[in-house]
Amino acid sequence: MDLLDRYLNAVAAQLPTDERADIVAELRDLILSRFEAKEEELGRAPTDDEKEDILREIGHPLVVAARYRKGPDSLVGPELFPYWLFGVKAGLLVLGAVHGILLLIRLVGGPADAGQAIAQAFHSFFGAGLTLIGVATLAAAIFEHQGIRPTFLTKWRVKDLGAFGLSDPSAWRSSMAGPATAQATTPATRGTRGKAGRWPGGDYLASFIATGIFVLWWLGAIHFPTAISIGLRGEDAVVTGAAIWTTLFVPILVYALVRMSVDLDGVFRPHAGRLRALAEIPLAGAGLWLTWVIFEAGHWFNLTSGEQTARVAGDGTLLDFDRMRTLGDGARDLAGFAGSLSVVLTWVLAFTALSLAFRIVVNLARLTRSSPRA
Repeated sequence: MDLLDRYLNAVAAQLPTDERADIVAELRDLILSRFEAKEEELGRAPTDDEKEDILREIGHPLVVAARYRKGPDSLVGPELFPYWLFGVKAGLLVLGAVHGILLLIRLVGGPADAGQAIAQAFHSFFGAGLTLIGVATLAAAIFEHQGIRPTFLTKWRVKDLGAFGLSDPSAWRSSMAGPATAQATTPATRGTRGKAGRWPGGDYLASFIATGIFVLWWLGAIHFPTAISIGLRGEDAVVTGAAIWTTLFVPILVYALVRMSVDLDGVFRPHAGRLRALAEIPLAGAGLWLTWVIFEAGHWFNLTSGEQTARVAGDGTLLDFDRMRTLGDGARDLAGFAGSLSVVLTWVLAFTALSLAFRIVVNLARLTRSSPRA
């Protein structure tokens, strides 16, 4: 078998069977004419090396076959590539943020080997990142080769473009660093990111990630060592929840999931203030009810060290500023620590209730100020 036949066989193997014979015959005529032209130029038959030079000029068999193949020539074509790139960038940034927060929590928990914890976090991030890229590429390839164009690619609205800040690391930095960093942005950037140049969806994204981590912990998918034991005078005091947390397990989970859905809407539609205010008011009301039920339960945790047990419990009598001023003056034993923790948690619940009530008032005011189209 000569060079020409080997070359044509390599091309034919990449072609559809129903068109293979016609395409190979066309290529054979083209190549033979190039050989004859070279022979006239040299005044002799071209050598095998000279024939290979001509075949290389025509192209590699894979490239030549692709010219005759029907449909897209790439997994992700130029029309879908910008969407694919945005999805990958945004997904990697979210994965990086989640893994960074989880690593920080784990390091605070005091692992036996911090270096191993960091290595595991990087390994998990790269594994998740490669999976994300693979899934995004597979989805884009299916869209490309099947001619699928979802409606969000063709019927988009300008007011829904806030989510594109997910792929801009500077938007994340400005939303987390505050006004000093935010004011460093350009006037054009400030015009598209809200007050002080901040991306308006940044706060919702941070809340979404934090609530998502809580949900994973609440369901037992992740564990925080410092949440189950406390070092006390050289011994570990084990923390166990009271019955109220079992009673409210499902309501708290539902509340957190609804909170995440509202935050996700804020990420993708940060300027839809009126509709989100309508969702925030009943959500804050539900949070206020949960806070009241927890407060009324009066018993929240148990501390156990050896054979000793102390209750973390409280009521309205602990909302006393004198108790707060003498918070660190109590006994250093298990009962004293439980008493101090009871005061702290009582005040935390009180401030949580005030915050939720304030959120209701703010969103009611937002509804009265917002136009019907907001």
